[in-house]
Amino acid sequence: MTTHCVRRLAAFALTMAATLAQAAVGLTILPGTAGDGPVTLFHPTAAAETPFVRGPFQMHYAVNAEPARGNGRLVVLSHGSGGSPWVHSDLARALVDAGFVVAMPEHRGDNHRDHSTPGPASWAVRPLEVSRAIDAVGADPRFAQALVFGAVGVYGMSAGGHTALSLAGGRWSPAGFRDHCAAHLADDFPACVGLATRLTGGTFDGLKKWVALRIIRRRFDDARPHTHTDPRVRAIVAAVPFAADFDMASFAAPHVPLGIVGAGQDRWLAPAFHSGAVLAACKPCERIADLPEAGHGALLSPAPPAEALAPAAAALLGDPPGFDRRVLPAVDQRIAAFFVRHLLP
Repeated sequence: MTTHCVRRLAAFALTMAATLAQAAVGLTILPGTAGDGPVTLFHPTAAAETPFVRGPFQMHYAVNAEPARGNGRLVVLSHGSGGSPWVHSDLARALVDAGFVVAMPEHRGDNHRDHSTPGPASWAVRPLEVSRAIDAVGADPRFAQALVFGAVGVYGMSAGGHTALSLAGGRWSPAGFRDHCAAHLADDFPACVGLATRLTGGTFDGLKKWVALRIIRRRFDDARPHTHTDPRVRAIVAAVPFAADFDMASFAAPHVPLGIVGAGQDRWLAPAFHSGAVLAACKPCERIADLPEAGHGALLSPAPPAEALAPAAAALLGDPPGFDRRVLPAVDQRIAAFFVRHLLP
């Protein structure tokens, strides 16, 4: 990214920050409903923040503090595969600074504590978990009285972006995943096989592709379309989403404002098949940010340290040479501004 672009985005972040009331950030964890995992809430509070440590992340929150009234709107964040709340905490803070309450459900079978069912098995239930997370917040009197639940925002990154696209009206199927991988396996190999193995240009690449296709064709033969919408969700942002299994025609006229964040050097989800394909199909969509030098993990902020990741994950999530993370606060502010425009009167 050029110095000019960095300066322009930094100036935008400073301008937005000057217009937003800075609040301390409270942290409250609610039990999920219907057997779901916990829902982590970030919210405005008048209480003082204190140091808070989770794994390699050192942060500051007012834990279990009384919520302060913000702008009356809720944004639900859907994490990526194997994700946690902490790698999205910088975006959560930007949203709280804009007055939002932020809720992040822990997606069952596809989070940092449980990797048992990633991929289509998780994608089928994630949108339902978002709806139940809204229910969980609404059932808590501390938050219910201060929020308008008829105008909720959703942000999702990677597998969470798939969740976001589903809630925007996208139709997908496991067979769509199979067909995409059958047609584009070599060009989108990490999207199809995840971290199981990598193509190296070596002798065994052909065998890896043959085995991968046999497994994919056997496991993902269900052509029934999956859809889930929630009338309370009124604005959506999908960041570097998994999207190749969607019927792209379903994005021609999304029923709510839909914003896209892309990363030009995404080695996990090739933009041509995922975020770029959605933008090509969705003329009303807003390109919130296009980061030509960013990789798939750029929007994880703070980023997990490489030593905390498996080598394959570190290779796919690490920042490419030349990417400047100083642009990220401005991207967070653009996301916050998108939700302000579309959720507030």
